[in-house]
Amino acid sequence: MSAEADLEPPLLEVKNLSARFRMGKVDMLAIRRVDLEIRRREVLGIIGESGSGKSVTGLSILRLLPEHALVAADQLRFDGQELLPLSDEAFRELRGTHLAMVFQDPVGAFNPAKSIGWHLDRIIARAATRANRQGVDLTQDANRWLSDVGIAQPERILPLYPHQLSGGMLQRTLIALSAALQPDLLIADEPTTNLDNIVERQIIGLFRRLKDKLGSAIIFITHDISLAAGLCDRIAVMYAGEIVETGPAETLFRNPTHPYTIGLIETSRQLDERGGRLKEIPGELPSGSHRPRGCLFAPRCGFAAEACRAAPPANIALSPNHSVRCVRYG
Repeated sequence: MSAEADLEPPLLEVKNLSARFRMGKVDMLAIRRVDLEIRRREVLGIIGESGSGKSVTGLSILRLLPEHALVAADQLRFDGQELLPLSDEAFRELRGTHLAMVFQDPVGAFNPAKSIGWHLDRIIARAATRANRQGVDLTQDANRWLSDVGIAQPERILPLYPHQLSGGMLQRTLIALSAALQPDLLIADEPTTNLDNIVERQIIGLFRRLKDKLGSAIIFITHDISLAAGLCDRIAVMYAGEIVETGPAETLFRNPTHPYTIGLIETSRQLDERGGRLKEIPGELPSGSHRPRGCLFAPRCGFAAEACRAAPPANIALSPNHSVRCVRYG
């Protein structure tokens, strides 16, 4: 991002976001102490292992978790408006125009009784009304958005129903739907899963155009660090439901500071190399009901000391744009 963009107020501000799931008499903590902010024309990557809380973070922001989820935050502000006090109806209006999400599993995002063309027509018409555009050719725009996600002969897709498309084709169609809405904020949850490399590049190009031409902000959730490095302006690293390091993408890859970030990047680099034995981060993520008292990563960390196990580490600012939760920098 440019220096001018850094001076803009954040489009989205999240302070101390937490989410837990009530399972009978037990609360399963999914995320805690999550602080995020993102500006227009910025891509913020959220990376981490499966089960680290990436998807729950996105769903919490968009109020899409199931009813037994308990979500709390000190602040959840979008474009200067506090979201927490909004009624469900008011939030749905916002989510259907200014906020959008690409789900990891696209099946539930479609009405199975309606055609692909019906879905795209409604989204394109909504975006045109919001932008006060007249005389929009819905079919032409629908074909263009489907072409942008790598669907050849999109006119063949429009009359089909969701169940008639393969999983990969349905995922691309969902990305086209979300992009056609032209939202201010798009949360993309593992959007290129099960797509081949050629289509993946097309999708990444589409996200870049959304960012640059429309001024959209994008939260890009992925476990693919190399993909995040090529697309994201900043990266937030999640572990066991917490943000453990945040910084510019270039800084994190050149100078990672949290031991977990270092392990993720080393593993990613080994995957790009041929031959040799892959060195993995030892151990497993803690469960939501049984967590270490201090640093959540301490049981897997080769640098862990007694201070790491005594209390949760504070968030340490290494520079104005780079912070880490680790007692080594306290």
